[in-house]
Amino acid sequence: MIFRPLTALALVLAATASTAEDIQTQAGEMTIEAVVEDLVTPWSFGFLPEGGLLITERDGELLYVGPDGESHVVSGTPTVVANGQGGLLDLLIPKDFAQTREIFLTFAKPQGRGEGTAVARATLSADARRLSDLRVIFEMEWGSNGGRHFGSRIVEGPDGHLYFTIGDRGDRPSAQDLSRHNGSVIRIARDGSVPDDNPFVGRDGAQPEIWSYGHRNPQGAAVDGQGRIWVNEHGARGGDEVNLIRKGANYGWPVIAYGRHYSGRTIGEGTEKPGMEQPEHYWDPSIAPSGMVFHSGTGVSDWRGDAFVGSLKFDYIARLDGSPLREVEQIRAEATARVRDVREGPDGALWFLSIGNGTLFRMSPKD
Repeated sequence: MIFRPLTALALVLAATASTAEDIQTQAGEMTIEAVVEDLVTPWSFGFLPEGGLLITERDGELLYVGPDGESHVVSGTPTVVANGQGGLLDLLIPKDFAQTREIFLTFAKPQGRGEGTAVARATLSADARRLSDLRVIFEMEWGSNGGRHFGSRIVEGPDGHLYFTIGDRGDRPSAQDLSRHNGSVIRIARDGSVPDDNPFVGRDGAQPEIWSYGHRNPQGAAVDGQGRIWVNEHGARGGDEVNLIRKGANYGWPVIAYGRHYSGRTIGEGTEKPGMEQPEHYWDPSIAPSGMVFHSGTGVSDWRGDAFVGSLKFDYIARLDGSPLREVEQIRAEATARVRDVREGPDGALWFLSIGNGTLFRMSPKD
């Protein structure tokens, strides 16, 4: 692996690259600058309060880039199964990191002959060179294998609990089976315990960590300005969805869906059924949505409250606005090749990871 920061990062991570791409958006002219390149299948990133950042690579490495441009691999990460879509996946730096130095990682964990989505908690050393006190605080029920549909996005809710996604692992009916974690949004406390007010606590045979179910493969998650949890998820052939997550709700997969199986056959019973939620927005054809963020409007007032979603298939960043959310703009550039993760930086810029370029980029209004 070659890991090379292009420039030193300012304390607010305002990168200044030697080359930049200017593009026109509905909010005005933007400049896209490369910050870190030569990444190998990057999956997620997060900002540290002292000015550095962390980046995950799917094969299992956690990378640190300091505010002065110094970079290294962080030791002590969990053992992962880098199989298909699995590996070291999402990263959460919680709001109280400056006090606790705790981070959370999601990954594909070995489980006998299979593997499953898991969450680990660890402490980042003061020099950001190693993780200590690594502990797996959740892993999905054993019984899945293969390299598909791990989900794995994680966010911190306004209640301080962790919300993260698990795909159906290629086993469609399991997304409707509350005795399994497949195809669900999970809610746990930071120590891995189950909050008493989870919707299925005490229900015979149900997994108590489940917050919502009936999901196919949610690879994006975000919290909006009102503290609501959203996910986007991959459909089959058509029918990628954006869903507002509600406690105990059933989002229908594979009973209802917009789209068809890859074979061309219809899915389930149609697009609606009583007791099953409708998506806030869906794409047909599928865009393969991934990382997602709601923008605060800092630095770009026109973006306040808008959602941004990366497209792995069509090489753009979707901007969604309105109620219900609708795609109102496709931001395209050479940099937006297979966008895996999108986040708002502490400077208000829109930062994104491109698998196609193996690069972390920063997009901000042109001076």
